Amino acid sequence: MNIGQAILLGIVQGLTEFLPVSSSGHLVLGQTLLNVREPGIAFEVFTHLATLLAVLVAFRRDIYSMMRSFFALLRPWPSFREDYRRDANIRLLVYIVIATIPAVVVGLFFKDRIEAAFEDPHQTAINLIVTGVILFLTLFIRRPVRPLSIANTFLMGLAQALAIMPGISRSGSTISVGLYSGVEGEEAARFSFLLSIPAILGAAIIEGRELLQVGIQGGQAVTLLFGAIMAFISGYLAIRFMLKILRRGKLYWFAPYCILLGIIGLYLI
Repeated sequence: MNIGQAILLGIVQGLTEFLPVSSSGHLVLGQTLLNVREPGIAFEVFTHLATLLAVLVAFRRDIYSMMRSFFALLRPWPSFREDYRRDANIRLLVYIVIATIPAVVVGLFFKDRIEAAFEDPHQTAINLIVTGVILFLTLFIRRPVRPLSIANTFLMGLAQALAIMPGISRSGSTISVGLYSGVEGEEAARFSFLLSIPAILGAAIIEGRELLQVGIQGGQAVTLLFGAIMAFISGYLAIRFMLKILRRGKLYWFAPYCILLGIIGLYLI
């Protein structure tokens, strides 16, 4: 992989990680239709860390506030219960922990099935159409706005677990479920992106263990750096763009793209 390819792939990774169009779906269909090889484990580690950094920068104030409240989680139950009631940052931390559990369970117990799914471009194309339908149906939501709660954030966590399958957009499914359950659009997007932190970090750790075994080839460092920089920039811009889209309630704008891409995939495969 040369620097030009790394820049292009970095941009695609950053955009599709946060836009509701499924980065894994693009990866599987792209490899099949264009007959290209995976960029390699080193590139995946670097771009995952770059997109993680994009989330940390975009939501640095929220993350700083949550970290200040983190140690309240370790307090005795009576004190914690009072802190939970009065401190929104503690509640947000609890919601993220609870919503992360489904993806952890699915990743641990269905690892073989998930890996097999990445070898099935036909199912991936169908999943992209499913993502498009999920996004399109947000056009018809007419529910009273509700705050984040254990119930609706857990449902968003279930959506994130489902999105481990290629073609199902993580951001698209989690934000959509948030909207379906009454969460305001920008708040649903904010929680979805904060929820991506443990997911992306977990993927980077798993891939990093593999990278330690194979190492980085000589002369590859500069290429990886360019790819990571572009993934960070495009990822950060995608986050800001999505927040603006959700303020206007236009998540369904992405539905035609996902449905059309899935249909093209089915036709060409």
